[in-house]
This record gives sequence, structure tokens and C-alpha cells, in this order.
Amino acid sequence: MKNTIKFLFAVGIVGITASCTDLDVDVESQYTEYPSSEIAQEAKLADVYFHLRGTLGRRYMEAQALSSDEWVGLSFDGGYYDSGTYAHSTLHDFSANDASLGWYDDVAAGITKANQAILDMGGNEGGAGVARARAMRAFYHWILMDSYGDTPILNSIPEDGDVIERKPRAEVAQFIADELEEIIPQLTTEVSENTYGKPTRYMAEALLVKLYINWPVYTASNVTAYDASNYSNDKLNRVVELCDDIINSGNFSLTEVGSQTAGGPSLSNIYRAKFFPNNGPQIKDFIYAMPYDAITQQGFQYSRPRIWRQANKGTSYFGMTLSQSCGGNFSMTPEASNRFTLTGDARNDIILAGTIYMHDPTTFVKTTTPYVYNDSPVVLTKEITLKEENEQLNTGADVNGWSQGYKSIKYFVVDEDYKNGRNQSNDLPIFRLADIILEKAEAITRGATNANGVTAQSLFNQIRSYVGAPQLDHNPSLAEILEERGRELFDENWRRNDMIRFGTFESEYGFHKKGFPTARFDKEVRIFPIPENTLKNNGWTQNAGY
Repeated sequence: MKNTIKFLFAVGIVGITASCTDLDVDVESQYTEYPSSEIAQEAKLADVYFHLRGTLGRRYMEAQALSSDEWVGLSFDGGYYDSGTYAHSTLHDFSANDASLGWYDDVAAGITKANQAILDMGGNEGGAGVARARAMRAFYHWILMDSYGDTPILNSIPEDGDVIERKPRAEVAQFIADELEEIIPQLTTEVSENTYGKPTRYMAEALLVKLYINWPVYTASNVTAYDASNYSNDKLNRVVELCDDIINSGNFSLTEVGSQTAGGPSLSNIYRAKFFPNNGPQIKDFIYAMPYDAITQQGFQYSRPRIWRQANKGTSYFGMTLSQSCGGNFSMTPEASNRFTLTGDARNDIILAGTIYMHDPTTFVKTTTPYVYNDSPVVLTKEITLKEENEQLNTGADVNGWSQGYKSIKYFVVDEDYKNGRNQSNDLPIFRLADIILEKAEAITRGATNANGVTAQSLFNQIRSYVGAPQLDHNPSLAEILEERGRELFDENWRRNDMIRFGTFESEYGFHKKGFPTARFDKEVRIFPIPENTLKNNGWTQNAGY
């Protein structure tokens, strides 16, 4: 078990329905004067920082991954159909009752916690601790705005009484931008174990890059009005400035991963070590990550649906016996599988394709020994064949059905963690230097000022170089940048966001195909439906198209 910092947690969740207490004026709270020491502030803020461990560790991932061209959600003769929640995301036939979309209130509760911390620490003029709480508040607003569209601007303390009104998406985007621009100078530039998993200047800048690169998406007159072929963005030069501040800080590196390369400093280990179960502050590519620990900081459950269905029977291909059952109901789309074919690309090693091989349980390196189930090697097919073309997405409850589609071992499993409710100790990267480099390349390609003679080609090739993939001999096209993002940031919850911006979300992929029963191609589904309980509790109108 990795050694991580232990954090304090508050108890309870506050609802979203409320009236307002202004945070910009002098306030009275339950404290005569809240202690101003760093220790006291960190105790107050810990529950704000890590409130979304559960949501980010499973359900948020399901919504983002399955609605993109990365994954499909299968069932096995009824097993894992789960009222259609996985199939609905795969087919863009979202329902307000889908479990994978039911985390709106949890995010809103995180905003309430941030507002309480801001109030207790003296309001918006309360100093560095308040700036950190405001950064988290902005992040939580961004999650709601990006996924659900119109959402309340909650910059005040909830109290029983009034119903909160949703604000237009563009207003929320502007609120987030204003907040981040104001607090960035107040946030720490320290990058260390002490600031790991907490908002720093660079976390806020990375979030602002995400906001600004998607500015035309978020500020369109409605969710259907954005047209990627007419992308026009006056924030692109600011995107480059923000990226440069992160890159030039010297705090981050594509290749520094500490002592995690147990099998030697190969390109494969350098890339894969970023996602190992013992990752953490030593990964210098991480600008901001959510820390997890299977015992003390639970919630990360990415591998269960990605593990071959019967891998817990006998010794698994992770090189150990798994104490808990495996889901195996997520399989990669053929389109995603096709990205991992570049010669020499270290990122190919996260994909289980064709014959599955055993891995060393200490170094996590693939061996030359095939993984065997019932005396036969397990062979995955890239194409996925259903028993019937319908919403069940059923491949059958047998070896053939379980082996449809490629799998991933990006978030490697060790049983010491997996046996604890299938929780893992892999930390989840949210913002990475590699992402920033690709976003700067994209901004330049879209027309940003080419500062200091740095080209999109040179930035793109920084990514290709550190993973050993072929170099480009030309400036990348937007299509090439999107494909590279699909390799570098695979399974990190950015693909849906990218596809909407690049105009491919309504394309055909996986079983999201024209003519497939219940598959939707309406632009309204670029945002999710508001969960049914949230609608009822607040008296809101459902998003258009649902």
C-alpha cells in the first residue's frame, strides 16, 4: 500500500435548494473568528478538496467514457444490463434516471462546502485559504456546466427557503473565468507533496485553459448552436499565455516519474508508471490529481468494468489471484483500438489486444506467457459482435461473449487494493503537462499567436518523442491533434469534451451508428439530462431533447 498523506473529512451533505448569503461582505458565522493558521485552514478545506472522490472515482467516469468513442457498455445475457445505464451512454440515449448520470447533487454539495469554508475564513477577502476554496468552487461549477449545461451560480451560502435558479451556460462560463482570473495570482506556486491533490496556481490555470479552449462551445446561444467547422475563439492567445506559464514554471515534466519504473526506465514504464497503483506526487506530469487509497481514501473503481470477465478465476493476467469478481462489461470501440498501432509507441502497452499475456505482479511488465482460462489462451477480438442488435448490447455469457472488444490495463490492479471493495490506490490525473502541451499546439493550429517561434509541430513531437512514437514532419492538422489526444489522454475523462469541441461527437463509432435501435444523433445530447430527483427537488425544467 502506498504511503499517502491522510486527510480530515467532514460529515454530511448539504442540499442545493437554498437562498443566499453574500460572501463579499463582512460575515458572522458560528465562529467568533476562525483560526487563521495553515493547519486550521487545511482542516477546513480538506473536505472541500476531496469531496468528489466517489463521483470522480466511478459514475462521472462512466458518463464521460461511455458517451465518447473510447468505450462501449456491454451486457452478458442480461448480466450488467443494469436498467440500461451503460447502454444509454453508449448510444447517447441518455435517461434522467440513469445511475451513471446521477451525480449532480453530489457536485452541488461540494460547492456548498466550498462556500461554507469561504464564509468561515472571512469571505472573498480572506486570503490564500479562501482562494483555494474558490478554485475548487470554480472546478465544481465547471463540472456541472460542462456536463449539464445551464446550472446555478452558487457563490453564496445555501439556506432553507428559495429555489435556486439555473443560469445560462454562457453566464456560468463567464463566472468561472472571472473567478479564476482573479484568484490565480493568490494561489501558491509551490508544487510538492504538500500541495499534491490541492489547488495551486497551475491547477487553476489548467482549468482556465479547458474553459477557454472550449469557449465557443460554452458561450454558444444554445447547446445545438455550436458548429466546430466555424470555430472562432478570441481566447486563444490567452490559452497560449496560460499554457506557457505552466510549461515555463519548471515544475512539471513528461518523463520524471520517481522510482516507479521498477522494470527499468523504458519508455513503456515511463508512460505507464503515471497510472500505476503506487503513483503519486513523484509523477511530475501531474498538474492536478485526485489522490486515492484503497483503505483510507476510497472511491477509485476504474478497473473492475475493464477487467476480463472471469479474470478472478485462478491467477489473473495481473500475475496474482484477484479476491473479488470482475465486471468486464466495458470494451474498447474498434475506433479507439485502432489508435494504438503506431510503431514503437509505448502507449500501446496499456491495451490488451488479441492474445492476453500475463504480467509481472511486481514490475507490472508484460511477460511472454499467455493468460489461460479453462486450459485455453484468452484471445480478444477488436470487433464486437452482438447476439442481437438492440439496446441490450448483449454479447453472451460465455468466453466468446466476454472476449468481445479490446481491454485496458492503464490503471493496473493489485489484489491488496482490489479486495477492499474493489477500491484501488491509483491516483486519478485530472490535469497533466502532456494535455497542456497538446492544448497549446491546438491553440496555435486554430490561429493563436505563434509565440517565441514555438510551432504546433514541435509541441506535438514533444509528446511523440517521450513515448517513442513516430515524429511528424509537418504541422499537425486538427484531426491529427484530436487523434493524438485520444492516445495520450485515453481513459482520463476528456474524450467527450474533446469530441464536442472538434465536432465528432455526432459521428458514428462503436454502436453509435445510424440505424442502430435507440442510437441518438441529436445535438441536444451534447449535455446530459438533469437527474430526475434534482429536477423534482428544485422545480426546474428538463434540458431540451429529454
